Amino acid sequence: MTGPDTAPAGPAPIDTRRPHPARVYDWWLGGKDNYPVDEELARRILAADPTAVRGARANRRFMRRAVRAAAESGVRQFLDIGTGIPTEPNLHQVAQTAAAECRVVYADNDPIVLRHAEALLQSTPEGSTDYVHADVRDPDTILRLAAESLDLDRPVALCLIALTHYLDDADDDAHGLVARYMAALAPGSHLILSQVTQDLNPEGVARAAELFRSGGTPFHPRPLPEFYRFFTGLDLLGPGVIPVSGWRPEPEDVAAQAEGVVPVYAGVARKP
Repeated sequence: MTGPDTAPAGPAPIDTRRPHPARVYDWWLGGKDNYPVDEELARRILAADPTAVRGARANRRFMRRAVRAAAESGVRQFLDIGTGIPTEPNLHQVAQTAAAECRVVYADNDPIVLRHAEALLQSTPEGSTDYVHADVRDPDTILRLAAESLDLDRPVALCLIALTHYLDDADDDAHGLVARYMAALAPGSHLILSQVTQDLNPEGVARAAELFRSGGTPFHPRPLPEFYRFFTGLDLLGPGVIPVSGWRPEPEDVAAQAEGVVPVYAGVARKP
């Protein structure tokens, strides 16, 4: 389902002159929806930080595990901000496999994601999916449009997978933004979050961050105390904050850990 205000009348032009993090991420995942400028940056970052591809894939697996955990705890509504280019299984497929009646709203500000939104709008008959073309820095707009599909008086899982490292605190107030979203959501809502850190690979992540910034993309890895701040006032689910592959790992994750730790923290928390 879509509302009249969920997207512009037509896709905005896609800037193929500068790399975009969603398209770089798509290349790391083996996707085809990227351009030479994105591939060039993706390869340069991978040369500087060999964990980049492992991290992207570990993030996708974490999304699947965390969404299932939220659905199994009774959450039936999901707001996924910074959706990125569709990569199966998409979040709504995971949620609606766990509970067919789940309602999902995706939000992203990249025109190429808008062009692929149809792939995100395939829903079970019992549930629904919607897409909002908007920026995470505009919580009022995202929440207003999300409320056309979601009942914000009932629990919602806010999913920010590999997004907050593109926000800084000086200009974007990343921690304040997350707090504003959670303040608008009902008790019982969940925060599903992953974030790149320098703690686990200082030199490689520092080089990757500099390459992102030189390509025009802000990039802000965070140490553990700053990552914990996102969960202020929330109750962390076990095993708490942990490197992403270790959050309730499944056999595929255990096997991936043998390749080495990826520099990404992850956590899931519930609003009391």
